[in-house]
Amino acid sequence: MQAALAFLTALGRPAPPTARALPWFPVVGAALGLVLGAGWWLAAQVWPPLVAAALVVAADLALTGLLHLDGLADSADGLLAHALDPARRLEIMAEPAIGAFGAGVTVVALLLRTAALAVMPPAPLLMTALWSLSRTAMAVAACALPYARPGGLASSFLGATATPVALGGGGLALALAAFGGELAAVLAVVAAAGGAVATFSLSLRRLGGFTGDVLGAAGIVAETTGLLVAAVRW
Repeated sequence: MQAALAFLTALGRPAPPTARALPWFPVVGAALGLVLGAGWWLAAQVWPPLVAAALVVAADLALTGLLHLDGLADSADGLLAHALDPARRLEIMAEPAIGAFGAGVTVVALLLRTAALAVMPPAPLLMTALWSLSRTAMAVAACALPYARPGGLASSFLGATATPVALGGGGLALALAAFGGELAAVLAVVAAAGGAVATFSLSLRRLGGFTGDVLGAAGIVAETTGLLVAAVRW
């Protein structure tokens, strides 16, 4: 549990990554989503929807230490650039500077997340489900996909079994979404899974596997996709 908290959030004491942390990813994601969802509901009682939404997005960045957002920026620079070999893409992702792809994708993601939250009534269970699903996707990818960067931080996750995490985390996310009684929430969770799959598919094609940055990027893409589907005028 401590290792999962250390890898996924800015909370808790530092701990080295380990494959034993992966089954805790859905639980940590659900706890994070529940805290953010409760904060969303409280903020909406005090501020207009747009301000409340912006505060929730800011709180998410604070609780995660911007780790996943940094992964999104690095992954966008490495994966979206044209006509590069995998080695060069990995070099770009390791550079501290953020390029045009990273900056653009980061801004768009933050705008979409804020806008989606602003047009919906607070839905703590939906946020809990989506944040749990996004961490489930990270854990499953870390178990099932090849690692693209030799000796990187996330290589410590290799060797775990994906099936229990996928079934447990996916079931938890769907149950949380269905508990609210709205089909849109269930569709949002399914769409979030699709967003994560699309991100990992691109990484497989262009890197030959995943990296820690790609895990964070897939989480952001999954959550944002789910929020956008939930915000549709059904």
